[in-house]
Amino acid sequence: MSGTPTAEVYRIDWLPGTDVLHGVCHCGAERTAEDPVELWQWMLAHPNGHHPAGPSEHQPTGHRKEPRS
Repeated sequence: MSGTPTAEVYRIDWLPGTDVLHGVCHCGAERTAEDPVELWQWMLAHPNGHHPAGPSEHQPTGHRKEPRS
């Protein structure tokens, strides 16, 4: 590995039991989506569209919840 490491950390997690991905930008902004490309485009477009999400923002549609055992 070459170059200088940066402090920018991007993270995408899968929400178990759903088709939803949860992305966290290095700035702390969060977003959920079913499409990983959409999340990466959003993160790499920083700072465009980055602000704290309210409870009704970025709610994906079409995801399924599996019943807990």
